[in-house]
Amino acid sequence: MRQAGLAGRAPRRWRKTTIPDPAAAARADAIRRDFTTDAAKINQRWCGDITYLATWEGWLYLATVIDIASRRVAGFALADHLRTELVADALANVVAARDPAAGVIFHSATAAASTPRPRSLISPVTARFPCRPAARASAGITP
Repeated sequence: MRQAGLAGRAPRRWRKTTIPDPAAAARADAIRRDFTTDAAKINQRWCGDITYLATWEGWLYLATVIDIASRRVAGFALADHLRTELVADALANVVAARDPAAGVIFHSATAAASTPRPRSLISPVTARFPCRPAARASAGITP
């Protein structure tokens, strides 16, 4: 290869995009890894994830909220940044669209990336999410 002027090309080094908050309290897994579907539990358990989308103009980040009972995307948010507002916007969109009863459990595998301020909305791993209008107003969510 050297004689032919060829050189190997190594893949780019992976950059860490999720930096955990050392002050964040660990939360119990309220779902207990039970991701089975059940039509009777619609709007009771949600899970979320962030997907990286490569475009010609750079990266886009898609935060989705999925209803575990139906396995359907309940809401999403798209942004050119990977800040906590992305997940908060996705959750606010779901709350505005579905208006679920209080006590919805939100589970996120990317806990550090989805720990927005204020911490009362989402905490790492699993959190109960206030959803009724009075709770949304007190949490600062405006649909």
